[in-house]
Amino acid sequence: MILKRLEDTLHLGGCLGLVAVAALINADILLRFFFNEPVQIQFELTELFLMPALATLSLSRVYREGGHLAIDLIPKNFAGDLGYVIKFVQLLLPALFFMAVTVMSGKFALHAILEGEIEYGVIDWSLGWAYAVIPLGCGVLTLRLVHDFIEKIILK
Repeated sequence: MILKRLEDTLHLGGCLGLVAVAALINADILLRFFFNEPVQIQFELTELFLMPALATLSLSRVYREGGHLAIDLIPKNFAGDLGYVIKFVQLLLPALFFMAVTVMSGKFALHAILEGEIEYGVIDWSLGWAYAVIPLGCGVLTLRLVHDFIEKIILK
């Protein structure tokens, strides 16, 4: 229940990020066309904060809902011991992969926060907070994969 709420909240954040990207890009286009004035922060805000949020915050919810893109080479209801092994591998390997992404990107974000790394531009952007959405989104996906692994493999 808590995991579902967290996934839904992060998904909402990702969706709001998409709305913000669309609004910023369209505002930039319109302001350039009609007033010859760009939205100065559009590119940096989109590149540093919004695109990583779009790419990672919805991962877990989309996976939970079965909305991810997948190429199924093996039938989902493969019976017997081989089916069990296939389910085991299909949940464990992605969990290990996203755990590694979470740890490494978390270290990277923490280092940037602690060192006060800045992207200089129209506004001086704190890179650590820009990087923080990646371990957040991947970490929640890892939790979902571990949850499903326990539920479908360990408790079955």
